[in-house]
Amino acid sequence: MSRELWLLRHGKSDRDLAVDDFDRPLKKKGKEAVKRIGFWLLKENLVPDYFLSSPAKRAISTAKIVHKIIANDSLPIIQDKRLYQEGFERLKLALSESPIENKQVLLVGHNPELEDLLTYLVGSTQLPDTDKLLPTATFIRLKMPEDWAYLEAGCATLLSMTYAKLLSKDII
Repeated sequence: MSRELWLLRHGKSDRDLAVDDFDRPLKKKGKEAVKRIGFWLLKENLVPDYFLSSPAKRAISTAKIVHKIIANDSLPIIQDKRLYQEGFERLKLALSESPIENKQVLLVGHNPELEDLLTYLVGSTQLPDTDKLLPTATFIRLKMPEDWAYLEAGCATLLSMTYAKLLSKDII
């Protein structure tokens, strides 16, 4: 069985607050969008067996909302500082450390790193031609090779892209 990597960009954050970027919280609209993604994941029976998140407030809040909807307490959210503003190479390093027995890995993070990682893994020809590839609260599903020790460019296949803004508000 091949492995899957699921990428989730955090929900819309509040840029108007006078706080450090790391401490920016989700807006109400962002929380609602993340809940829609969470309930959609539940409906689709998409539950990760490994859960990684950036420790930045908006990302870990996103992770906790989704976790509450789809996961049980035995699945921890692993916070990894390499997922916050350290470039997509550091994301690849964090992914390389995910245990091989975990077949569905969910990573909650930020742009531009998530877009860079996605483009690297699947190549630009598999991606839609758009100005904003990963708006907030977007879920990506990738088919990956078994071994993530060294992830080569183009090694993944894009399975789906789900935008919270296109999901019915009735899903919650």
